[in-house]
Amino acid sequence: MYNHIYKKKLATICVSASFLIVSTNLLAKEIVVLQENYEIPIQQNQVAFVPFAGDTVMSPIISNDLGKTELKVTSENLPQQPRSSSELAGTLPVWQSIGIPYLVVGSSSTNRGKVTTNYEVIEVKSGRILAGKQSLTANNDKESMRYAGHVIADKVYELITGTPGDFSGRIAYIEEELSGKNKVSRLKIMDADGENARTLAEVKGSIFSPAWSPDGKRIAYSVQRDQSYQVIYVQNVDGGGATPLTPFSGSNLSPSFSPDGSKILFSSSFEGSADIYEISASGGQPKRLTSWSSSEVQPSYAPDGQSFVFVSDRAGFNKPQIYRYEFGSGRTTKLSNSGYATSPQFNSDGSQIAFLNGSSAAIMNSNGAITANFGNTGIDEAPSFSPNGKRVVYASKQGSKGIITIKSLNGGETFGKSGQGTIRSPVWSASPK
Repeated sequence: MYNHIYKKKLATICVSASFLIVSTNLLAKEIVVLQENYEIPIQQNQVAFVPFAGDTVMSPIISNDLGKTELKVTSENLPQQPRSSSELAGTLPVWQSIGIPYLVVGSSSTNRGKVTTNYEVIEVKSGRILAGKQSLTANNDKESMRYAGHVIADKVYELITGTPGDFSGRIAYIEEELSGKNKVSRLKIMDADGENARTLAEVKGSIFSPAWSPDGKRIAYSVQRDQSYQVIYVQNVDGGGATPLTPFSGSNLSPSFSPDGSKILFSSSFEGSADIYEISASGGQPKRLTSWSSSEVQPSYAPDGQSFVFVSDRAGFNKPQIYRYEFGSGRTTKLSNSGYATSPQFNSDGSQIAFLNGSSAAIMNSNGAITANFGNTGIDEAPSFSPNGKRVVYASKQGSKGIITIKSLNGGETFGKSGQGTIRSPVWSASPK
């Protein structure tokens, strides 16, 4: 994105003698400033991250988060270890000669069980501090410090790219073991870097289609125990039991929170064939929105709350297609153009829809044209967008291992996290508010 070659004359570089020769291995060669018009080799990294003074917990998390994105981050072979922009006085030309556009510096201090971190994102070419000094205070425990590291990475990414980061959100997923009457399913959540996994719910039976509330504090999901209907539950992530939302006979599946968190869409067959319903997130009487003779399932709200997408087999047996329903007019429009399309979910601005294209995880634009295809996952699972839409997460299988894959859509790193048994339906939340 930023590929700078800086040319400096010796007379214009005003640094102390100790910086005249920078004998680093930034590009596996010495950089020696000895003559006029010396051309500094290109440095491919975009961000120099100096581990924060007084901190050993957050810095590795921040560096790891940023390193998974399209930004190329380094903490190695830097000419200086400053804690603040004021410590760059007199040495900024050396940083400019390296050719890294951005520098992140900071420090942490502890007082009465709290850790305060002050940090700055510096545009190296101008020496400008982007949006001024930033500060974050967290409790001095491992969980809080880990979350604080993700929050800082979010802010650094936003200051550099203009797009909010997605590191402080969490990923919910289903883990299945055994089969038949012995099947055990767990609803789990983990941090967006694949670490810190924990179990929210465990049932003897099946868990389906978890969905996050917009504030990242609740999850709705469907449970089917042996010889019973599927029931949708809503659960607070940070404590408290699960509350049944749909105690209706029939299959109750695929919950989706409205953008303001007040309502939930779901599919149900309690009045006959499967249709789409809307209900208050606190429960009550549902409102039926579709009434075709075919089956309508898997609803998902658009980000503006004015419409939703869903799946119907009205085009023919085993030919499911994705449709869009507009709340204002009640008009329904077919979106997908492939022979088999299911499991739709919008990105954050409504311009793209992740879905299952046959047996392949794919993305299409709002007009139905496929823009990305990730291939067969082995378990017929659609991808789910990260909060900022720059990455997707999806489940797959490699041999006997279930895998959660986090894939960048704009040149960042793709990485996976394995689990026990079969992994299904990972979904990415916004940062808890």
